[in-house]
Amino acid sequence: MNNIGILGCGNIATKMAKTVNLMDGINLYGVASRSLEKAEEFAKTYKSNKAFGSYDELLSDDKIDLVYIAVPHSHHYQLIKDALNHNKNVLCEKAFTANSTMAREVLKMAKDKNLLLAEAIYTRYLPTRKIISNIITSGVLGNIASVDSNLGYNIHDVERIREKSLAGGALLDLGVYPINFTLMFFGTKIKTIESSVIFDKASGVDGQENVSLIYENGMLATFRTTIYTNLNRRGVINGDRGHLEITNINNPEAIKLYDENYTLIKEYEIPVQLTGFKYEVQECLDCIAKGVIEAPSMPHSEIIRVMDICDNLRDSWNYHFPFE
Repeated sequence: MNNIGILGCGNIATKMAKTVNLMDGINLYGVASRSLEKAEEFAKTYKSNKAFGSYDELLSDDKIDLVYIAVPHSHHYQLIKDALNHNKNVLCEKAFTANSTMAREVLKMAKDKNLLLAEAIYTRYLPTRKIISNIITSGVLGNIASVDSNLGYNIHDVERIREKSLAGGALLDLGVYPINFTLMFFGTKIKTIESSVIFDKASGVDGQENVSLIYENGMLATFRTTIYTNLNRRGVINGDRGHLEITNINNPEAIKLYDENYTLIKEYEIPVQLTGFKYEVQECLDCIAKGVIEAPSMPHSEIIRVMDICDNLRDSWNYHFPFE
């Protein structure tokens, strides 16, 4: 039985706790918060063996096999370091860190210590990724000219979004999904990056943006994110023989193939899930069992690539966090 410890008691931690409770071969051993009362309430609700009133207490427990970090982006870097220094394998929520410098440091640290360090960008691990990839490589779309995607939710009042000190804004919370959607199907040979951004008047964080990734082969990938409204979350891959429409790039609910005349040719079956988080957890457990320190679905090179793109965008906007 593998024991998992969760750092944080927020919404994303709740989803992970529910997932762990549904899986075989893994036990929700401990949860930690800066408030012992909050940790105890969480532990009681989600059947955790232990509750800890500090992150360090959980990390010091030798019975934990995998630590899941579920706190705001601003705290990922330090908690990853703390976990690795306690010789813990780590699965950290997206965005992996606030910038690529931090990412490179902790990834090197994990390599030096021979410990698993993975990013919990769960779309990378979903079975639908292989379905979409197989459609693209089959050639049914012909020559692909462009990819469009969007992701937006009305979350501008959420503290972790509106606070620059928590690495807030649309890019690191939402933009990483369309970036990953593009990279995992079309690679990293990007020639130029262009963008426009609108900053939130009240908080100063990036509120919404349009981004274009121009590939060396001439393909154009565009995406839009916003913290003000719920967008349709669609991804569309456009070829000269048709297009593929994915409903909800965040966790595909439908995958439809159309020909060049906009006629629906095929709708692909979406595998039934326990939860979307199961796949990232299972891959991490498999890696630990094999002594592998990076998840094949999201290797360290890809973690850095995504952070580099985010850095490029924020630099072009002159948007930086107080702790950088």
